[in-house]
Amino acid sequence: MVEFGNNLEGNNNLDGNNLDKSKNNRIQRGLLNRDPAQGTVKKPPFSFLDLKIKIATRMFQHCNFCEKACGVDRRFEKGECGVDGSHISSEFLHVGEEPPLVPSHTIFFSGCNFNCVYCQNWDISQNPDRGIRLSEKDLALIIENRRRQGSRNVNFVGGDPTPNLHYILGTMQLVRDNIPLVWNSNLYLSTEAMQLLDGFVDLYLTDFKYGNDECAQRLSNIPSYMEVVGRNHRMAFHAGDIIIRHLVLPNHVECCSKPLLEWISKNLGLKPVLNIMGQYHPVYKAQDHVEISGLPSSSEISEVIHYAHDLGFNNLV
Repeated sequence: MVEFGNNLEGNNNLDGNNLDKSKNNRIQRGLLNRDPAQGTVKKPPFSFLDLKIKIATRMFQHCNFCEKACGVDRRFEKGECGVDGSHISSEFLHVGEEPPLVPSHTIFFSGCNFNCVYCQNWDISQNPDRGIRLSEKDLALIIENRRRQGSRNVNFVGGDPTPNLHYILGTMQLVRDNIPLVWNSNLYLSTEAMQLLDGFVDLYLTDFKYGNDECAQRLSNIPSYMEVVGRNHRMAFHAGDIIIRHLVLPNHVECCSKPLLEWISKNLGLKPVLNIMGQYHPVYKAQDHVEISGLPSSSEISEVIHYAHDLGFNNLV
C-alpha cells in the first residue's frame, strides 16, 4: 500500500454520492437490511453476509484468502503473510486520500501478503504483530463513531486487508450505520476471496504495481503477478467502482508503467479512474536494489502521465 499524493489535476467521474448509491444497491441485494426510518442497518435473521462469513471462516482454517494459498490453519499458526489474528496499527479520518473519498475512515492493518523491498509502510506491513487487537464489536463501534464525525466511507488498508477478510466481514455485519466500504489493496486475492468481496465492497482502491512478472517476483516476492492481479482487476471492474493507483518506480517506466497502462486500456477500457503517483522514496530495503535506490525523475513521472493521456485515459486524479 502507498499513501496518496496529488500529482496532477484531472477529471473524475467518481464521487461520494456514487458510493452511497452503491451502498443502496447492496441493501437491495440483501447484504444489508436498512431501516428507512432510522437510516441504520438491521441484521436480518439470516443474510447473504452471514453466508459469506461462514465461507470466510472455513477458508481461514485452511487459508487461501490470497493466491499464495499456504493452506495454514490460522487459528493456530501464522500463514506466509505472518498474520494470525488481526492487528490494527492505526485508524483515523484520512484527508489525504483521493478527493472523492475524503474524509475517509482509514483502518490500517498490520501484515501483508507481499514482501516489497521498497514498502513505504514497511514498519507495519512487515511487522504483523504490531498494533492492537480489537473485537469485531469494538471495531464496529469505532466505525460508527467515525461516521458520526463525518467519514464518507470506511477504508480497509494496511499492509493489506486481505489476510483479515473474515474479520472485516464479521465487523461490518455488526455496523448499524449505512456506510460505503473501500477495499484498499494490492488485489492479490484468490478467486474465492474475490467472490466474497463481490456485493460487499463498494469501491476497489487498488495498488497496481508492475507490468510484468519478473519485477514482481524480484521486488515483492510474488509469483504469477500479472495473471492473478489482472484477473482480479477484471473481476473488481465488473463488480463495483474502482480507482487504480500506480506508483512510478525509478527506471521502471518501460518495463512496468507503460505495459501496465496498456494492459488496463486493453482489458478494462478507458473508464477506470487512475491515480499515477510520483512520491516514491527509497525506504526499507530499496538501497539493496540499484535501479530503485533513488527517486523517480520528474521526466519519468511526466512520461507516464503523458503516456496515459496518449492512450486515451481522461479520468486521472
